Amino acid sequence: MRPSPGLTRRLAGALHGVCEPARVYEMRKYHHLGIPTTEKREGEVHLKHLKIYVSGYKESLYHIEWMRFEPDAPYPELVKTVPHVAFEVDDLEQELKGKKVIIEPNSPSPGVTVAFIEDHGAPVEFLQIDKARAKDA
Repeated sequence: MRPSPGLTRRLAGALHGVCEPARVYEMRKYHHLGIPTTEKREGEVHLKHLKIYVSGYKESLYHIEWMRFEPDAPYPELVKTVPHVAFEVDDLEQELKGKKVIIEPNSPSPGVTVAFIEDHGAPVEFLQIDKARAKDA
């Protein structure tokens, strides 16, 4: 049984703005899901200069990365306690325009520049990667 055209129009009107796709942005590609933890994990790597231990990214089919922070790691509490999604972007500077930046652009490794924003109470990471210079990104 097919819904009546009137019902279809009413449903479409009720959902307008709820199910619309987000504004069109420059190219974004899922990179990883970062999950803060306080527990040591097998295979974690200590990034001493960043005061963080990371694990799981390379082994996870879905690029889930576990992050354990040193007590004095200089990051916002939001980043140290709430999971974040990370996207690779073509133009980091453009992506940050008009956003609430909570970690300014920085380079954790050669060829990689990252920054974090807060979006509706959640941390979001953006990475711009120079493929010729980056390793293990």
